[in-house]
Amino acid sequence: MRYPFAVQQDPRGVDAGFAEAPDGTRIHWTAIGSGSPALVCSDGIGCDGFAWKYLIRDFSPKHRIVRWHYRGHGRSGIPRDATRVGFDDLSADLEAVLQATDTRNPVLLGHSMGVQVALEYHRRHPEGVEALVLMCGSHGLPLDTFHDSKALKILLPSMIAATEKYPQAMNLIWRLAAGGELAYQIATHLEVNGRLVLREDFAPYFRHLAGMDPRLFLGMLRHASEHTAFDHLPHVNVPTLVVAGTADTFTPYWLSEEMHARIPGAELLTVPGGTHVAPIEHPELITLRLEKFLARIPARGRTAALRTG
Repeated sequence: MRYPFAVQQDPRGVDAGFAEAPDGTRIHWTAIGSGSPALVCSDGIGCDGFAWKYLIRDFSPKHRIVRWHYRGHGRSGIPRDATRVGFDDLSADLEAVLQATDTRNPVLLGHSMGVQVALEYHRRHPEGVEALVLMCGSHGLPLDTFHDSKALKILLPSMIAATEKYPQAMNLIWRLAAGGELAYQIATHLEVNGRLVLREDFAPYFRHLAGMDPRLFLGMLRHASEHTAFDHLPHVNVPTLVVAGTADTFTPYWLSEEMHARIPGAELLTVPGGTHVAPIEHPELITLRLEKFLARIPARGRTAALRTG
């Protein structure tokens, strides 16, 4: 078992530490609350937790909530080998976090690329997962369906080549494009519902993205674009809730309908008008539905043994 390098607790009762991945990369985690089953949250690519703000508010009084940063994201380390950003690595990182926090049989929540992470982890550890909550994400090959177009997939190799050939220039362009006011305004006018999203909820995404290494981000995006758990969907043997926004242009609604149809017994929450950031657009609706889902998870003779600090 790998333990965190250090565990700290702030006055709000948030535990924090690092798990050690098999390749030595330090993976940052935080944990708050108590109660079972534990809820373990996996982000979208380029994110460091903004999507879980209201879930933490609403569920930490009754559940232990564990969050973690992907390698190269947030406070996690950058792998020595820049190519180690695939789903083999992410699955191993998640396992290290679960061991470091002594979290057993959690409910895995995934947002965006975190849906792929959750499904891939279940493929490898089916008896170690209590349930799945798949939010605004795809089972795989996300660039094939981004805006219902393959344009980004076609452009990706050129973008990766440019970051390798002109790293300094691309780093500057990345910081300006990802972290500027223009990026926020474009997103809130074209991609998400700017009337529902609070600036203080969504702006942290752009600050974090702008600080990332574009080579790592694009390398991980390439792995995500080549990964699929489509073949695994019929073998998901735990309660599953799929959450989908009808106005999600990143992962179109029909993808969630497809997951719902292929996962045995899966439930579907449709968020009318919800976009890719539905968890911060419609937190009350999602909280009410998730409460109902969690209350109906069969015990199946298993309990979550949670870290008590």
